[in-house]
Amino acid sequence: MTDPDDDALTEENGLVQSPRLWRGDGWTARVIKNDDDEGWAVAMIKNGEPEPALIGPWTMGRDKKNPKPLDGPAFSTLVKTASEFVRRHEQQLHATLHRRVDITVDGKPIVVTLDITPDEDDPYAMLAARNGDGVQLAEVKVAPSFKLNSTVAYAWVEAGFPRRP
Repeated sequence: MTDPDDDALTEENGLVQSPRLWRGDGWTARVIKNDDDEGWAVAMIKNGEPEPALIGPWTMGRDKKNPKPLDGPAFSTLVKTASEFVRRHEQQLHATLHRRVDITVDGKPIVVTLDITPDEDDPYAMLAARNGDGVQLAEVKVAPSFKLNSTVAYAWVEAGFPRRP
């Protein structure tokens, strides 16, 4: 997928710097025609990933027909923006798949966790309890739709960690 307009400067370390394609810092920025309108977009692709992590609008050049060329400062800003976007997405996914509730039972701290495994064929979750020293008190397999909150955690611990909380 080489663009004849790229006129790329390529070094042995894989660095590419051209008006419509920059590669470095683990990322590739490619200026592409926006199919939705007359403008241009930039796709940010993390090395090793098949799909762009982020696609956003790109500025038109002075001729109002062609895109503004990529440059060092713009590429740095794009890398920072795309990296932050990926980081927030990973944090959100982690928060969705891993829950933690801290409770106190009989004056002793207990941490109850729910870890969801989103397998395509057999999704499941593990509900676990640990004491204040980190020693596991119980662990049971539950449905991935299991809702963990402090009331549920307290009731499960008080009932002696039944297999079906």
